[in-house]
Amino acid sequence: MRRFPYSLYARTALALALAFIVFQAVAFWVVSRTMIIPVAERSADDLAGLIVLSAQTWVELPPVTRASFERELARRHGLRLTTTEVAATVDAPRFAFRREIEAALGSRTGGAVKLRGVPGTRAAWLDIPLGGHDLHVGFFPDRYAVKVPLAAIAVVAVGTLLSLLTALFLVRRITVPLARAAQAARLVGAGKLPEPLPETGPAELAELARRFNIMATEVRELLDNRTTLLAGISHDLRTPMTRLQLNLEMLRGGSASSQDARIDRAVADLADMNKLISGYLELARTTQPEARVRFDLAGLLEAVAADSGLEWPATAPCEIEAGRLAVRQIVANLIQNAQRYGGGHPVDLILECTKNQARVIIRDTGDGIPEDQLEKVFRPFYRLEASRSPATGGTGLGLAIVRQLAATNGWQVLLRNRPAGGLEAVLAIPREVSGRVLRTPPQ
Repeated sequence: MRRFPYSLYARTALALALAFIVFQAVAFWVVSRTMIIPVAERSADDLAGLIVLSAQTWVELPPVTRASFERELARRHGLRLTTTEVAATVDAPRFAFRREIEAALGSRTGGAVKLRGVPGTRAAWLDIPLGGHDLHVGFFPDRYAVKVPLAAIAVVAVGTLLSLLTALFLVRRITVPLARAAQAARLVGAGKLPEPLPETGPAELAELARRFNIMATEVRELLDNRTTLLAGISHDLRTPMTRLQLNLEMLRGGSASSQDARIDRAVADLADMNKLISGYLELARTTQPEARVRFDLAGLLEAVAADSGLEWPATAPCEIEAGRLAVRQIVANLIQNAQRYGGGHPVDLILECTKNQARVIIRDTGDGIPEDQLEKVFRPFYRLEASRSPATGGTGLGLAIVRQLAATNGWQVLLRNRPAGGLEAVLAIPREVSGRVLRTPPQ
């Protein structure tokens, strides 16, 4: 059984409660030491001085005027002064700051003073021997005792309580979204796709929820792509392997020319298998970004254009810092895709180099892609045509490799149909690196 709270909210609430309790105790001690006790000591000293002065005055007055003085003293100050025994045989009633009053009276009278009381009354009495008389002086503590400043204490307590409740409310607003994110993370770890987290609240928590939702979706897509990849491997490799097995069985008999033809078909099947395996390995390697190097993008595109049989006009240098092999592979794949589906028409390779961004554009004049399919073609093994033959549609991994490479290195790749017909593929690479902009050298 847990005895100590483990949640962030419970621990924070406990820490805040302890802090406010300590603050309340310190505040009460400060108020008591700086206001309540000094006022009580001053009031006790004033009362002791009034009692002693009244007793001395009574002794010095003529006997005929003493009764009038006693009545006036009772009416104005609430003091009782008499020589008659009052039967104060019990301890005086308890009241606040009694000790301070007894200390002040003892200091004025020169001896220890112990307040006594009469049963059934609220008065406090003390004896003062003076001028040959045993004077008995009484007063009502409710009139002279210093009242505890309850209003000040109440204000501090209410302020502390409101501050604590406000702090707990703010902490809960922070911890509840974090608890939801933790629960969603557990679901993602179990291979499930949780409900999207609400992207509300403070900017930091809203951004955290948005990033988590994106991450959860990407994890789900990654799992789906893994399943599709395994299914594609099983499907695509089984067919050439079956043909290869059949051709090898047929090699057992027949003429030399027929054997050569079957061997050629077996070699072609092996080439198809090698092509598929190479595509799978390329897709698997796109999960890690390539180290950045500084190079001239225009020079790289010139080499790619030469390898692909494209015309490349003279273009100004465009310096970037990026993964050189990744850029080359993306551009080569996009050109190969444009040449395959461009209807045999020429493919244009264009470079747009601005201050903040370099854009590589590949244009063809083919049939284009339906608008609702522009994003789907980036999925592994997704092809517009129904056949899975590499001769007509490739392996279905080219654009998936392009998108994965671009996302891993922080670039953008998009496809869009041209108004005049055909498809346009755009690779956008930022030129800002670590807060600085790369300058294009003069020609």
